[in-house]
Amino acid sequence: MQAIEEPAVDPVAPGATSRWSFSGVPWWLIGIIGTILVIALQIATKEVWRDGFGFIIGGLTITLLVTLGGFVIAIVLGLAIGLARLSKNVVLRNLAMYYIELVRGIPVLVTIIVISIVIFGQFFRSMGIPPPSPAIRATLALGIIYAAFIAEVFRAGIESISAGQREAGMSVGLSKRQIMRLVILPQAIKNIMPALGNDLIALLKDSSLVSIVAVRELTQMAKLWTGSNFHFMEGYFVLAGIYLALTLSLSLLLRWYEKRIATPGD
Repeated sequence: MQAIEEPAVDPVAPGATSRWSFSGVPWWLIGIIGTILVIALQIATKEVWRDGFGFIIGGLTITLLVTLGGFVIAIVLGLAIGLARLSKNVVLRNLAMYYIELVRGIPVLVTIIVISIVIFGQFFRSMGIPPPSPAIRATLALGIIYAAFIAEVFRAGIESISAGQREAGMSVGLSKRQIMRLVILPQAIKNIMPALGNDLIALLKDSSLVSIVAVRELTQMAKLWTGSNFHFMEGYFVLAGIYLALTLSLSLLLRWYEKRIATPGD
């Protein structure tokens, strides 16, 4: 008589994840939302917090403009550098690699100072050229910095497309440029969108560094407000809450997009 085999028990039971979620919402998300709500409650009930929020939030527009402007510059420049990185031309390939390693090897804060103050400030003045506003200089600096990171994202995305796609394009008579523009890039961009979303979130947080060149974004406004009344705890908790709300919104949007593009086999 054969023994009846017991069904294998998965060490991680399907219902185990319920211990770490509440009605389908993970606990970490509840914690983050709770933190934001605690700060929002302080703003709603305490005059000092409310005054700080009213002053600091005035820098939100500049923060968003610097972030989005820098990201657009980084996308355009990063794509060009990423394509040069894959070029068979030795000069272009090495120039692209030099740019990527140079920018990524220097701290973001130092690069912002060099580009905003030294290059667009002192150098332009020495040439008799009026420098652009600090906000424009900071936006250009962030775009130049993040282009080095996004170039590698584009390179990886393009290399992830199988050679069969190129061969299929050649079989229907497409040129190399047409294959890249019509076949490779659309597929690569779909694959790298989550990575680009992460870079956008990182750029948003790094936009706080442009306060070093007196751009009146969120962090600079918090510095000005706390410097005038010495309410450092209230000011910087308000600042942290605003950034947390912004990054959480982008993170949730990114997770939603990842689920949309995920295939059933993933």
